[in-house]
Amino acid sequence: MQNHSRRTLIALLGASVASPAFAQTPLLDGLTQADARTGIRDAMGLAALNATTRLAQPEAFWGNPAVRIPLPGILGQTQRTLAGFGMSAPLDDLQRSLNRAAERTMPEAGRLFANAVRTITIGDAIDIVRGGDDSATQYLRGRTSTRLTSMLRPPMTEALTQSGAFTLLRSALREVGLASMTTDLRSEIISFSTAKALDGCFHFIAEEERAIRRDPWRRTTDILRRVFG
Repeated sequence: MQNHSRRTLIALLGASVASPAFAQTPLLDGLTQADARTGIRDAMGLAALNATTRLAQPEAFWGNPAVRIPLPGILGQTQRTLAGFGMSAPLDDLQRSLNRAAERTMPEAGRLFANAVRTITIGDAIDIVRGGDDSATQYLRGRTSTRLTSMLRPPMTEALTQSGAFTLLRSALREVGLASMTTDLRSEIISFSTAKALDGCFHFIAEEERAIRRDPWRRTTDILRRVFG
């Protein structure tokens, strides 16, 4: 039944190229192209909401190796070197602070993803339905990653400040003899943490998308059941 519905949905979406008005024409079980687009938007909206809600929980980044944010560049290299001598504690504290800051940005990330999902068109939906289990996630990543990175950078900067990460950075750099690099590394940490926070979002959005496609119990609305049933 699922394969039959998938073939029908692909045919339904493909007809939009020939006739935009066809988008409102009921076909199998009353499903229209507009329904299909709505279903895909709903699926991705739900996936993004679940992913960002999950990552907003305490220790969500730090406690999961799949999304844990490392220290960038020379900080990470120094941390690994010092760990061999049991002296990496200041940089370990900094890393944990970065991960806590990422948690704080997740409500804003969720809003950004919700806005991005609304831009999915019927044409986009054709490629998404024809693609694999994470095709909608890959669509979002390809179309929105640069813009989302730019928009998430200010809340990430604020979160890093509030978490005490920059205070820890100055202290850690003094202890390891890199105090002169504080300004440059501050900017690098902001950019790196923002990108890695979004990587974590996309990681779990892909998981959520696969679950919605494969598990009928994850299709929580009528339109999701009709599109992916």
